[in-house]
Amino acid sequence: MGGLVSAIIGAFSGGHVQPNPVMEELQRRIKEQEAQAHEAHAQQASAEEALRIAQEELQRSEEQMRVAEDAAKAQEEEIRRADEARRTAEDAAKRAEADRYATEEQMQQAAETARRAEEERARAEAEGARAQEEKRKSNKAAEQANQAAAEARAAQEEAQRQLQEGIRPIIIPTMAEFMETRRRLEYQEGLIHFAIAGIAGSGKSSLVNAFRGLRASDEGAAATGTTETTRVVTRYPDPRPDRPFVWYDVPGAGTLSISEWQYFTDQGLYVFDGIIVLFDARFTASDIAILRNCVRFQIPAYIVRSKSDQHIRNLTTDMGGGDDSDSEDLTLKLQARERYTVTFRP
Repeated sequence: MGGLVSAIIGAFSGGHVQPNPVMEELQRRIKEQEAQAHEAHAQQASAEEALRIAQEELQRSEEQMRVAEDAAKAQEEEIRRADEARRTAEDAAKRAEADRYATEEQMQQAAETARRAEEERARAEAEGARAQEEKRKSNKAAEQANQAAAEARAAQEEAQRQLQEGIRPIIIPTMAEFMETRRRLEYQEGLIHFAIAGIAGSGKSSLVNAFRGLRASDEGAAATGTTETTRVVTRYPDPRPDRPFVWYDVPGAGTLSISEWQYFTDQGLYVFDGIIVLFDARFTASDIAILRNCVRFQIPAYIVRSKSDQHIRNLTTDMGGGDDSDSEDLTLKLQARERYTVTFRP
């Protein structure tokens, strides 16, 4: 054993030992392996660094993703809240619209109720007013009926009294008689119709001619005479176009053919716009009957005395007068005229 070791040592110590190719290969391989290991270690370190960086990037990405997710969640929450708020607002708007509609409906119903109440009140007031008016009319009708009854009793008593005293009653024409009389006498709207009435021989025809500006001898003049010449009511339009008058010459009252109490009605004097009662020396019962009927029918009446010039001449003669050409006679005539006017003025 010792010899072997010595031989080995001697072999290597003399410098003649040949390199061992196996060892060299092993060393080369070891170096390569070490280099590879170093390279692998460096690569591993680089990989680990890259991994670390990647992990850090991943962590940052995950953190950013988490932040983004949180932001997304927050945004979704905001959106949800906004949607919830929108739905709440829409619900509130719908409720407000429903409330407004209900309020308007209630207001319309209240207005309709108020209108109906006002109509009912107005109807009630109208009914009350009508009732009061009916009551007033009823009271007035009762008063009128009582008054009419009283007037009827008074008229009956007056008629009985007049019959006892021999006074004739006043006859009231019917509407048919009224219209027929207007037609018969040719009454025309727009004209003024005057009747000249009075006892026979009072000068009615002469007064008609005077009103129309005509003499008895003129064409179209009313016939005149000392006795009653007019037998029927005669119509005489005024010939002057600026005077819308129609004059009627009425037969005299108190003749054998016309009694005084029938005179006003039979001659149709109730249709005239005005009546002139003409008398001569004194008023008669016929004149008074005409005037009473004028009052009864509310017809304007005018009293005219005729033949005044003749009466003045008679007074002048009674006062000692003679020829009108004498100045003294003219003075007497003026005095007679003054006496006549004072004596017979109403």
